[in-house]
Amino acid sequence: MIAPPLSSPLHRVAITGFGVVSPLGIGLEENAQALRCGQSGIGPVHTFDATGCRSQTAGEVDDARLRAAEATADRQARRRHRSSRMLTTAAREAREMAPGFHPEALVIGTTSGGMSFGEAFHRSLPGEARQGPAWLANYAPQKAATDMLGALGWGGVPCQIIANACASGTNALGHAFALIRHGLRTRVLAGGYDAISEMVFVGFDSLQAATPEKCRPFCATRTGLVLGEGAAVFTLEAWESARARGAHIWGEIIGYGLSTDNHHLTQPHPSGIGPRLAMQRALEVAGNPGVDYINAHGTATPFNDATEGAAIEELFGKGGVPVSSTKGLMGHSLGAAGAVEAAFSLLALRDQLLPPNVNYTTPDPQWELDIVANTARPARVRRVLSNSFGFGGTNASLILQHGEEGAP
Repeated sequence: MIAPPLSSPLHRVAITGFGVVSPLGIGLEENAQALRCGQSGIGPVHTFDATGCRSQTAGEVDDARLRAAEATADRQARRRHRSSRMLTTAAREAREMAPGFHPEALVIGTTSGGMSFGEAFHRSLPGEARQGPAWLANYAPQKAATDMLGALGWGGVPCQIIANACASGTNALGHAFALIRHGLRTRVLAGGYDAISEMVFVGFDSLQAATPEKCRPFCATRTGLVLGEGAAVFTLEAWESARARGAHIWGEIIGYGLSTDNHHLTQPHPSGIGPRLAMQRALEVAGNPGVDYINAHGTATPFNDATEGAAIEELFGKGGVPVSSTKGLMGHSLGAAGAVEAAFSLLALRDQLLPPNVNYTTPDPQWELDIVANTARPARVRRVLSNSFGFGGTNASLILQHGEEGAP
């Protein structure tokens, strides 16, 4: 990215459309209803055989429904990796919300790409499987993005892929925000996707980061994460452009911060300095506004929740801002998580309802947080802070604001 001139004016960044696919449902309204009711999308793994694993549950998207939805709109969809179908379905919903939007660039976050096709190709060796070339062609992380652009008639749009561990989706949105804010682009399509794969699942299981029990973010009895999958896509554009064409503005990105603590390959620095710096920098970019809700990274691993909880308490005080992690409902969707949770944050702004932190039974004595425990909570929500923290100490935070003038 070319640095803009120091004198370049800053532009407000409007969200004119967004779409989401997750284990909670296909489309915004199914996801909003599941969040409202605290309805879990986690169950036994169906995509592959997890018999030998310590953990045998995950948040999976209903593949039959996904295939049906995409086949109706695109006859070529059945040949593509399921990550392509998830991303395209989410992008189609975003486009429907933002008629007249045409992207100048695409920024997408992911960690696995079409990993399961890579697994299939590996297993076919040294044979001569006829599907080998197709598996390889659909394995690359950019393939889902180019499939989506083609399906929506946006072929030729420049595409950037961000693979930055579990902060990928948030960093994709943050990068798109920076492009528009500094006047380098007017309209950017951005988001994240990841589909569950056996190699990633077994990897987390071998690290003993995945739990054989329920996922319990921020609970004193938490024992690990549950993996998930999904996709979310946003149509972002300069505020003045959106207003000029009469677009409805669903929300606004007003802050983005990132940090790298470089402490350990898989564990965050125990002081919480990485998460704290990411949140602090997002607040500074936004002009240090008040925040009404924090959609936490909250994976339910002992170390992650301890550092994030400490960082939140240090920045916002004891019980200062309501906090919840939605990973107890849908699992951790890795590179998609930041984008999906940004969509959930927008739904919180739209519906004035804080998503629940399910399976929460015992407060952790390490901090005093106002956890939105087990049931959704009506609230006056003007701004939301959304966190994503990943392996290697990569940390990113976004601040989203209600889009309507005079909003609560």
